[in-house]
Amino acid sequence: MSLSVITYVLTALAAVVVVLTRLRMRGGQGAGRFHVGNRLLDVHTVCGVLAIVFWTIFLLLSTNAAARSTVGIIGLGFFWITAIAGLLILVRWLPSHGRHASEGQSDRWSDGPGLSVLAHVGMLVGVIVFTYVYLSPNAV
Repeated sequence: MSLSVITYVLTALAAVVVVLTRLRMRGGQGAGRFHVGNRLLDVHTVCGVLAIVFWTIFLLLSTNAAARSTVGIIGLGFFWITAIAGLLILVRWLPSHGRHASEGQSDRWSDGPGLSVLAHVGMLVGVIVFTYVYLSPNAV
């Protein structure tokens, strides 16, 4: 499988992660031990959408090298912000200790953090691949 096919597949999976995270966490109903504020979710969603738009334009734009480079670095920057916000969203699963610690909440998506860890660690790996693609001449 070529690097360009992998890049397109990872871009589509990144879109799925952004949308499903928004759906899962809407209204503060996401599972976990801690409540994650709406601002972090908003950063994840807005930067994720912008990253996907700019990155897709980067992948499809082939005529103007300077414009392609600018659009690519903007998309890559938004992807890094999205990945970091996603990892911060995972904080809600950290175990809590102490007398006033609360039990973890579950939801109908899964019984634990597995889906969230897979999605957001996968997003981080995808962003690393995107960075490699951006820095490698003629990779895509």
